[in-house]
Amino acid sequence: MNSSESSAIAPGLAWFKSSYSGAEGGQCVEVAAGTGEVHVRDSKVASGFVIRVSREAWAGFVKQA
Repeated sequence: MNSSESSAIAPGLAWFKSSYSGAEGGQCVEVAAGTGEVHVRDSKVASGFVIRVSREAWAGFVKQA
C-alpha cells in the first residue's frame, strides 16, 4: 500500500463516493480507478493524503465487505 499527497496523483481521476453516503457528509471516503491501482481519499479533505492499492487488493477488500 502506498500513500501520497493528492497533488502528486495523476490529474483527471474521476472520484466516486458510495451511494450510501448521505447528503449530510459524515465519515465518507472517495475512490478513483487509476492505471493499475485504486486511489482512496477522505471526502472531507480532498487535497489531503491518498492511499493507493492494487486493483487486486481493492477487489479483495470489496469482496470481504
